[in-house]
Amino acid sequence: MRASRLLSLLLLLQTRERMTAAELAGELEVSIRTVYRDVEALSSAGVPVYADRGPAGGYRLLDGYRTRLNGLTAAEASSLFLAGLPGPAAELGLGEVVANAELKLLAALPPEPRSHAARMRERFHLDVPGWYRDADDAPFLGEVAEAVWEQRPMRMTYRRWGPRDVERLAHPYGLVLKGGSWYLVAAADGGAPRTYRVSRILAAEILDGRFERPGDFDLSAYWERYAAEFRARMRVGEAVVRVAPGVEKMLRHTVGAEVADVALAEAGPPDEHGWTVVRLPTESIRHAHWLLLRLGADVEVLEPPELRARMAATATGLAELYGSAAEEGATARRDR
Repeated sequence: MRASRLLSLLLLLQTRERMTAAELAGELEVSIRTVYRDVEALSSAGVPVYADRGPAGGYRLLDGYRTRLNGLTAAEASSLFLAGLPGPAAELGLGEVVANAELKLLAALPPEPRSHAARMRERFHLDVPGWYRDADDAPFLGEVAEAVWEQRPMRMTYRRWGPRDVERLAHPYGLVLKGGSWYLVAAADGGAPRTYRVSRILAAEILDGRFERPGDFDLSAYWERYAAEFRARMRVGEAVVRVAPGVEKMLRHTVGAEVADVALAEAGPPDEHGWTVVRLPTESIRHAHWLLLRLGADVEVLEPPELRARMAATATGLAELYGSAAEEGATARRDR
C-alpha cells in the first residue's frame, strides 16, 4: 500500500511540477505528517525531491528528472483503452493521434498489462449517442476546437431557439461532449461563461491574437453546476399520481431513475390495493402528459387538475377511436 502511495506522490510531482504538503495530502487522502514521511523516504531512495521555502514554496523534483516507471497495473492499462473515445477524437481531428498513442502505450507496457489492454480493446466498444438519436452534425467543430486549444478569439453566428440568429464575439474556454452532442463553454461579448450547442453554430471565424483564459476557471466544475441548474429549470412543476403495484421499473424508465427513486423513497405506504401515491417533478403539463401516457392504466393523475383533465380527454379519445374500430371490424366480419 505504501509503495503504491509513494509512486503516486512521485507521479504527482512529475506532472504538477510543484505541490505543497497540504495539496499532496489532499490528493493522496493522507495526513500532512504522512506526506513528510513519504517525501523523506523518496529522498532516502535517491529521488531528488526538494522543498522550496516561503509562501510560494512546496515540494518539487530536480529539473529534468523523470521516472522511468509508468506505475500502470493491468487494470489501469486496460482502462486507458476505454477512455480513447475514437469517434469523438476523430471529430476533433485527433483520430490518428489517439491511434498512435495507443500503439506506443502497448509497445511500452510489460507483457501482462499489455495482454490485458489488448483484450480490453478487442472486447469493449464505446458508442456515445443514445439508441434513438444520432450524434449532432457540427460542421464547425474543428474550428471551435482549434480556438479552444489555441486560446484564440472567435466570431460566430449562432442559431438561438428564438426566431433570430445572433452574432457573438467569443472567448472559447472548453468543449464538453454530452450524449453525442458537443457543447461549447465560452465567454461571449465580454460576459460571463455560457453554454452553446456546437451544432447550432452556423459560421465560425478564428480571429488573430490570443485571450487570457481565467486561471481559476474549472471546466468540470462549471459543467457540473450548469447541469444541476439545467435539471432544476426543467422541473418547475409537480404531479401527484397513483401508480399500480409492480410498475416501479417502468416508472424509472419513464421519468428517469433519479427522479423515480427519490419519489418512491418519499412516498407513503401502498393502499389496500397496492397502489402508491407519489409526487413527481415535471417540466410542464404537456411534457408530463406525454410521459405519463406511457404507463397507460397503471397510473392515475390526482393533481394538478389541468393534467388530470388532459389525461381523461386522451383516454376518452382513445376509447372512442378503438371502440369505433372494434365496431367496424365486427360489422365487416358479419357482412362476410
